[in-house]
This record gives sequence, C-alpha cells and structure tokens, in this order.
Amino acid sequence: MRLIVASNNQNKIREIKKILQNKVEEVISLKDAGIFVDVEETGKTFQENALLKATAIRNLLKDKSFAVLADDSGLEVEALNGAPGIFSARFAGENKNDSDNRKKLLTLLKNQKNRKARFVCALVLINENDGKISVTATSDGEITEKETGDNGFGYDSLFYSYDLKKTFAEASDDEKNSVSHRARALLQLQKKL
Repeated sequence: MRLIVASNNQNKIREIKKILQNKVEEVISLKDAGIFVDVEETGKTFQENALLKATAIRNLLKDKSFAVLADDSGLEVEALNGAPGIFSARFAGENKNDSDNRKKLLTLLKNQKNRKARFVCALVLINENDGKISVTATSDGEITEKETGDNGFGYDSLFYSYDLKKTFAEASDDEKNSVSHRARALLQLQKKL
C-alpha cells in the first residue's frame, strides 16, 4: 500500500513511517504529494476532524492508487473539562506555537491538584477503493508542573506518561512509540489492514 498522510507535520510523518514500516511500501506528506491545502477542521470530535481531512485529501488526489491517512489528535485535561481537546494545536491562539500552548496550559493548571490528562488520536484511512477504516486510541498520564525533557513536540515535555514513568519528552522515539496514543491507534489500524 502507498500512503499519503494528510499532514505536513514532519514529526507525525516520522512516527507514522516508523510504526507502519512493515505494512506500507511508501509514506509521503501532503507537500511531497504536491497538495497545498489546509483542510478546515470544523468537526466537534477528533474522529470527525480526521474524517473531514481524509475525505478532502482523497477528493483532491489525481493518483487514486494512494490511500489517504488522516489523524486528529490532542490533549484532554480532566480539570479543564477535556480542554484543550480538538483545539490542542491552537490552544493559545491562531498564530501561537507549541511553547505558547504549554505556557497557557501551565497557567490554567496553576494550584490545580487534579492534573490527570490523556492524549487522544483518531485515525481515518481511506483506501484505494474508497473503503474507510476508523480507529481511536488514548495514552494516559498527567500534566507536570514544569517542562521536562528535550525530545518530542507539542505537549510532550509536560505529559508524564503512566506507562513510561517519565514525560514523553524524556523518552526515546522507540519508548514513546511503544505507548503513545498515535502508536496505539496505528497498531489498531495495522490489525485492520
């Protein structure tokens, strides 16, 4: 199977390539496919947004021999009623970055005892015959009081993984890929392929 990932996030692409390396012969980004579109995420759930992205990219493809994989993922914090949720990438505002998002999260959780959180990943794959496969997976942990670790991206330096007993940013790629929400979703997807 040849796969276009509905993303230009190189960190995501790298994770997906590594995890699916034995299942797919080629994994490319939107940029690699010559597709320059930002699909508006108007869904109310991770699953709805992943389906919107996968469908939009599938409809734009000239070469229908590629399958399309879209993910929508983010962080849900219990004390914030599931926020940032589907707004994880834009939590601090439209033109802000990962660092701004982490600062906002720490500010909102200041003096908060309940720091339970989970990463959620919804994947939708539309294959060459337009068949759809959807999966969702999570990884549980809590938000630390300060950033720890130099690896990863997004909220990884604040997410203490219950599985790993350290933050995702302190983990190696292989460690993170053994327990992350995206890895778990990709493994579920592998079983359905």
